[in-house]
Amino acid sequence: MKMISKLKPKVGVCAFCSPMEVGAGRASASQISLSALLKKTGCEILELGVIDTPDKAASAGRRMAAEGVDAIAVACASWLEDYLALDMLEEYRVPILLWPLPGMESGALCGTQQLTCYLKQLGVASETVFGELRDRDCLDKAMKFLRAASLFFRLRRARIGLAGQRVRGMTEVAVNEIALKTVLGPRVVPVDIVGLLKSADTVDKNSAKMEWNAIRKKAGKCRVSDDAGIKAALILIAMREVVNHERLSALAFGCYPDFMGYACLAASVLADEGIPVGCEGDVNTVVAQLILSLLTGQPTHNTDWLDPMSDGSVVFTHCGSGSYSLAENMRTIELAPVRLVNQGVCSLFPARTGDVTLVSMMPGITGYQMAVMKGKALKTKMVFPGNPLRVKFSSHAKDIIQWIHNNGIGHHWAAGYGHVADEIRYLSIIAGNGLKLLKLEK
Repeated sequence: MKMISKLKPKVGVCAFCSPMEVGAGRASASQISLSALLKKTGCEILELGVIDTPDKAASAGRRMAAEGVDAIAVACASWLEDYLALDMLEEYRVPILLWPLPGMESGALCGTQQLTCYLKQLGVASETVFGELRDRDCLDKAMKFLRAASLFFRLRRARIGLAGQRVRGMTEVAVNEIALKTVLGPRVVPVDIVGLLKSADTVDKNSAKMEWNAIRKKAGKCRVSDDAGIKAALILIAMREVVNHERLSALAFGCYPDFMGYACLAASVLADEGIPVGCEGDVNTVVAQLILSLLTGQPTHNTDWLDPMSDGSVVFTHCGSGSYSLAENMRTIELAPVRLVNQGVCSLFPARTGDVTLVSMMPGITGYQMAVMKGKALKTKMVFPGNPLRVKFSSHAKDIIQWIHNNGIGHHWAAGYGHVADEIRYLSIIAGNGLKLLKLEK
């Protein structure tokens, strides 16, 4: 099984120039320097050299198509003809980062403005940073855009499993498969939940015992029988086999109410293997989990918004399906039956502290809506039997609640550690008008 790793953008790097213009002579060195800078910062690089003719532009586009890069990064060394970008993008259309280099006589900034004007009309996702290649603010902005481009590339090839169905009476979690594919790219793979559970009965029992024993050793306390634990481990192994067979990037499990507690333990384990598993058949939130997992390189929380605390912080949680890496202390993890139905195995623990980004996704009539907030996770007690995550925001909790109601934002939130709201904003730009971003600014 694959493990979680942060996105490593694959970028085609070149330099644009017009041969007779001031600054053209620095194009080759600029391309080499930009390649080295982006490689050092975590990108995989395809070096394309200097592009100063239509033939070179088209050839570079074909090379990028063959290699499957996520984005293009261009050092603009001088004034440039806009067709250099256009002919390249006709061969391979991906987001493009433009980095015009300072120089009063070069016209690089002028040429870039000329180009971005055209790209905007064509609907090509682009970003521009202006400054020397050593400018750290420019690099930070550039990398956020490139990570978003890489994320979009991954999402367009993602497969999201749906085992069972979404919860009856919870229409907001219904997935619009056509809109999801059109806007962000993932396709939904139906998984027969009855067949999945039957296949668990055919799993080797000794393998399940070994899996259960390893999990139990990680927890501080266990309130379930070995029979229940082994049954949960059988389902974990069966789910892992489905993930591998269908090449799933994530999986939504229709647990409530009939199958509560069946897949909670599997969700905790598979999260550490790079596969987000979400509750209640909510494909939309699982996609949000996948987005945050790819951006942060860590497992994510799948949560409900609960009541604000007296200090204005807000508790988020579900029944106990989080990765153990999300726990404040591994020794506080308690293996227990799931709430309400007293069956199955879930993992109870308060969540760890740190900066967090929260995302809520749901389909609309014309596409998808994504709401984004960022805050600080604080120390919390077990105020709800699950994986409570207590978050403090800059805005007052009552104002956020009003913002949620005013914008028709759903009750499920995916939460990831780290602040990646800027990358998500770029993702919305790259995805286009079909993705409506609602960002809590404060």
